[in-house]
Amino acid sequence: MPPDARRPAGALESEILRVLVAASEPLTPRDVQDRLAAPLSYSTVVTILTRMHEKGRAARFRDGRSFRYAPLTDEASVAAERMSAALGAGTDRATVLRRFVAGLAPGDEELLRRLLEPGGDQ
Repeated sequence: MPPDARRPAGALESEILRVLVAASEPLTPRDVQDRLAAPLSYSTVVTILTRMHEKGRAARFRDGRSFRYAPLTDEASVAAERMSAALGAGTDRATVLRRFVAGLAPGDEELLRRLLEPGGDQ
């Protein structure tokens, strides 16, 4: 990514959440930093983990003078929360939903139809 390019909102949290979900045990901020695909400063990792803990997305356990973190959610749940918040921010829910559906990738509209049917989430 070019130095002046900004990441999309929530991108760093999503990356860190992926690392936590993939781990078999709670991780220290240093563990998380070492497992990230793109380098981040230690202080940035700590800040994001702290915010995730405050939002209820990560559990925090004392480990000596540091903390270990474990996921309390997954990426799909976080994405669904964001979608609900975006829908709630509109004044005309029907128009927002209509435009959302119109912008779906091929096949996603049919998937959405199946999910809306009784028992569709099975």
